[in-house]
Amino acid sequence: MTRRSALAWLAAIPVSGAGLDAGDRRAFREWFRWLAEAAYYGAGPMGRVTDCSSLLRYAYSEALQRHTGAWARAMGFEWLPPLPEVRRAAAGPNLFVTGGGGRREFADAENLMRHNARLVSRDIRRAAPADLLFYRQLVDRQPWHSMAYLGPSLFDGGRGPFVVYHTGAEPGEVRRPLVEELLRHPEPRWRPVEGNANFVGVYRWNLLVDEG
Repeated sequence: MTRRSALAWLAAIPVSGAGLDAGDRRAFREWFRWLAEAAYYGAGPMGRVTDCSSLLRYAYSEALQRHTGAWARAMGFEWLPPLPEVRRAAAGPNLFVTGGGGRREFADAENLMRHNARLVSRDIRRAAPADLLFYRQLVDRQPWHSMAYLGPSLFDGGRGPFVVYHTGAEPGEVRRPLVEELLRHPEPRWRPVEGNANFVGVYRWNLLVDEG
């Protein structure tokens, strides 16, 4: 095995949740879903959210930050929820594994799925807040698409469960349908059901794999 191939092999190994205890994993889930749902309401640095994968990268990286008053001001938030902190803060901007080896600040939807998350099920009833939904739409120029599973809303009186995603197409927007609405999507290729060949499944961040 060459040094290059060894590095690529190591980079493809899922990053375990080692260092995140049960409390930290819960805190990550809560901050991830709050940040992703806040984007639906136009709160936060929306210039960073331009397509489906950037929404996931943004919520992931910021969930791992220290949510201080200075952080809130820099992000443009007028208020913060009383959520527990993730004690293991993000170590720099290069958080995502890519197929080329090593870690990068950027990873598209396919790389997020293949190298940064693990398949849970193709049954959406198995999804937990902060899990991910991936699709492969072969008719599109960019075939890989992603959504974040929110569960009950943190903004809307606990209604739900919801998913949230960015449409990606210009001008693009963040949408937050109910899961039951997504299951009845007028285009069957977007329905998260096992009979839909375009639905890859429900995935869980590698950071959370110790949850089982």
